[in-house]
Amino acid sequence: MTVRQVVRLTAHFERNLEEVEAFLREAEAPQAFDALLDELIDTVIPNLERFPGMGRSFLELPTRSVEASNGIVRLTGQLNAIAEASELREYVMTHYLLLYAQIKGTTHLLSIRHHRQLSFDLAGHWPM
Repeated sequence: MTVRQVVRLTAHFERNLEEVEAFLREAEAPQAFDALLDELIDTVIPNLERFPGMGRSFLELPTRSVEASNGIVRLTGQLNAIAEASELREYVMTHYLLLYAQIKGTTHLLSIRHHRQLSFDLAGHWPM
């Protein structure tokens, strides 16, 4: 029998959920937030409880700038200060990107964003 890991939501993750809800309300798709909550409860969290290493390693993604490289070094140091062998991973969902950390046998949900929240709104910067 596989031991299930504990999955915890951080305060930052909860704030992100509020931001996603506001984003979807503004996009006139409030029902999508209910679908997100259902997916988190029915699929994502149970998957992470059983297979916490399923997401891709965030720290192994290629860096394409000096700033990103420096950030990865700082982040690695911070994770190691919390606990050795801690991991930072991404869970890619259909419409969302979720960032989580595995620390001492517990999975901490750190951040979630809708894919459209990750892009720039260039059209909004120039008047028509």
